[in-house]
Amino acid sequence: MSVKAVLHSEWMKIRTLRSLLIALLGGPVATTAISALVSATEDGKRSDFDPVFSSFFGLAFGQIAAVSFGVLAVGHEYTGGGIRVWLAAVPRRGLYYGCKLTVVGLCALAVGLVTGFASLLVSQALLGDKGVGLNAPGALRAAVGCGIYLALLTVLASGVAAVLRSSVGTLAVVVPIVTFLSPVFGATSATRFLPDQAGQQVLHTAPEGPLGAWTGLGVLALYAAAAVFCGRLAVERRDA
Repeated sequence: MSVKAVLHSEWMKIRTLRSLLIALLGGPVATTAISALVSATEDGKRSDFDPVFSSFFGLAFGQIAAVSFGVLAVGHEYTGGGIRVWLAAVPRRGLYYGCKLTVVGLCALAVGLVTGFASLLVSQALLGDKGVGLNAPGALRAAVGCGIYLALLTVLASGVAAVLRSSVGTLAVVVPIVTFLSPVFGATSATRFLPDQAGQQVLHTAPEGPLGAWTGLGVLALYAAAAVFCGRLAVERRDA
């Protein structure tokens, strides 16, 4: 099969599988709604109040949806042995794996950008005189960075799912890493390099800690690249 045909088939899977659509589209709804709720009740009196970063409070929930989408996109192939059918249709495993992650990543990026701009604009409107516009320092960067952050998380989750071959097992590994470790261990020099903490530096007006906005996303990209590489080895070398 050609690259175009494989890309089209992967896009059709996402369009027709309800679980994937729910995970993909649930992220923007959850992130924007929760961020708006928090902004509507924010008084802005805290000394460390950051109007830009506060717009993404709901991302804690949206990133779970992004991870779930990445996991399900790969993990469902191994449910009931469906992977054997697809590898029979696309014997070149590298082509199959690359096209799948390309489509998954682009879908996550598109939805992530919508999430970033929707959360920022809605939240700033609800903040009233405490809000800022897209021309404020760090605002546009944060909206775009939110989309990239969610796309990288999705690809990372897909790579891990290719290694573990289990949706439940992958969720049990990835979700705690990106949601629980940072709150449990607090803001230390070590936790700054966790995937979520590193990637979310782009959402701050003034990034905190040793990583900058884009270097933090770079660290997350390295995690995603490592997961994708390990997933590629698993797909190439292990039996379907």
